[in-house]
Amino acid sequence: MKIAVVSDIHGNLTALEAVIADLKRLGADVVIHGGDVVANGARPAQVLDLIRECGWLGVCGNTDEMLWRPELLTELEVKTPSKHGLRRILFNDIAPRTRELVGEGRLSWLRTLPEQLCFDGITVLHASPGDLWRAPLSDANDNELIETYAKLKTRVVVYGHIHRPYVRTLNSVTIVNSGSVGLSWDGDRRASYVLLEDGKCTIRRVDYNIEQEIRELRLRNYPHADWLISILETGRYTNPSSARDRS
Repeated sequence: MKIAVVSDIHGNLTALEAVIADLKRLGADVVIHGGDVVANGARPAQVLDLIRECGWLGVCGNTDEMLWRPELLTELEVKTPSKHGLRRILFNDIAPRTRELVGEGRLSWLRTLPEQLCFDGITVLHASPGDLWRAPLSDANDNELIETYAKLKTRVVVYGHIHRPYVRTLNSVTIVNSGSVGLSWDGDRRASYVLLEDGKCTIRRVDYNIEQEIRELRLRNYPHADWLISILETGRYTNPSSARDRS
């Protein structure tokens, strides 16, 4: 059986369509999305409609949760004050515009997503057990990964959130980050997802028309478009204050 995990689409319809075409070529049997479906992209409603049309299973991500839990901003600023600039942009600018574009009906569906999902010996979650906002980075040591994910007692754990794909096998568990479909941070601008088949985990990279997605961000006057475009163009995370953001 071929199982794909597709995470962190972030409202990027162009990238999602390219990934779906790749999944069809490969003949994936089951597709699970790893959350962060809509925020930070120009066409969140279309993205959500498409994954629902495909019938994918999935989990909730942190930028999904922020759409209906604005009060979380205060709590997060206490926990991680160093990121207060990014958090305020997400909650105060990105979230309201995304809610407007998505609409209440789609938002209600997003709220039904679980925080983790188990299928055929694979556990999929967005970040860490019980925490949608923090996860080990790609260079985390073995102990951190084991302490975070071994409690799930499953042979494979796939998470998203950090936008940097990797596969690491530790004793009896394989830990995988699927990367990001819509907003890569590892220097490779292509969409990323993971394919699992017969115990093998493969990171897939898929080309898509990035310029088209950049045009959509500008056309729709999405908040902080220049910042998001800088990430799409480089495939690397940049601080919002470092981008020439005129939005």
